Amino acid sequence: MLLESAAHLFVERGYAGTSVNDISDHSGKTSGAIYFHYSSKENLALAVVREQFATWPQLVATYAAPGVPPLEKLVALSFGVAQSLSEDVLARAGARLWAERRAIEAPVPTPFGAWALAATRLLAQARTRGELAEGVAPSAAAVALVCGFYGHCTLTDEMPGRWGWRERLEQWWQLVLTSLQANPEPAALLARARARIPAQADARSRSRARDTPSGTAAAVAT
Repeated sequence: MLLESAAHLFVERGYAGTSVNDISDHSGKTSGAIYFHYSSKENLALAVVREQFATWPQLVATYAAPGVPPLEKLVALSFGVAQSLSEDVLARAGARLWAERRAIEAPVPTPFGAWALAATRLLAQARTRGELAEGVAPSAAAVALVCGFYGHCTLTDEMPGRWGWRERLEQWWQLVLTSLQANPEPAALLARARARIPAQADARSRSRARDTPSGTAAAVAT
C-alpha cells in the first residue's frame, strides 16, 4: 500500500533521500495518483506519522486489562511500543521522520505527550496503591521515563554487544524499577509483565483506513 511503501523508503533513505518518483516506483502507483491524494512529499510524510499515531489507542487497549497492577501495565506497554518501533515499518518511519523533522517544512507531530500522559496516569495509580518509592512524583517521573525509553529505543541498534531490544529494555527496566518501586522487585515484576505480552503480537497487524488523507484523519479521530 502507498503509505507502507513510503514508510519503507523513509526508513531506508530518509526524508531528503526519498522522492515522490521513488515512492511511485516502489508502490506501483503513478505520481499523478499519489499527488491526487497528497499534494506534496511533505504531506505524504505527515500522513505516515499520523497513521502510526492512529494505532496508539489500540496498543494501549491491548495492555489495559482490568485488575492488572499499574506498574505491570506500564512495563508491558513499553514492550509493546518498543516492539512496534523495532518491527513496524510505519513506526520506524515515524521515528526517523521525527529525527529529521527540521528538513520537513511543517511541524511533525510526536507521540511523546500521549506517552507521558499515559505514564503519569499509571504512576499516579501506583502511588495510590503504595507501590511508588517515597518522593517519586508521577508527572516528573513520567517525563523522565519517556525520555529514557525513547532514547533506549532509538539507540539500541547502535550500541555494541549481542543483545537485542528486548534484552536491553529488560536491563533498562531492572535499573529504573529499583528506584521507582516502593519495595523493589524488578525481576519479578518484569516476569509478570512479560507474561501479559501477547505471544503473537504482530505490530504490523492493524485495522486501518488507508491511503487517503480522510481515511488517516478518521483513524486518528477514533
